Amino acid sequence: MPEISRFYGIVIKMYFGDHAPPHFHAEYGGSEMVVDIETLGVIAGRLPARATGLVMEWAALHQDALRDDWQLASNLDPLEKIDPLA
Repeated sequence: MPEISRFYGIVIKMYFGDHAPPHFHAEYGGSEMVVDIETLGVIAGRLPARATGLVMEWAALHQDALRDDWQLASNLDPLEKIDPLA
């Protein structure tokens, strides 16, 4: 699964040809959370509260880039890196 961003120990990834709805995976400290790109709702899993807040802040800032990467992943094209949370 390609890594598209990394910040504060959080790794953001997206699978090629993954199932709907459009989403990304966030990993931190051995835990994983799956987040819907459109609603920014948690689909599955859980991260600590602070990490979840950082992921949601990052996702809100980069929602358009996440949509673009989802389209690339759906077409099995290379994904673009997305800037980390500063």
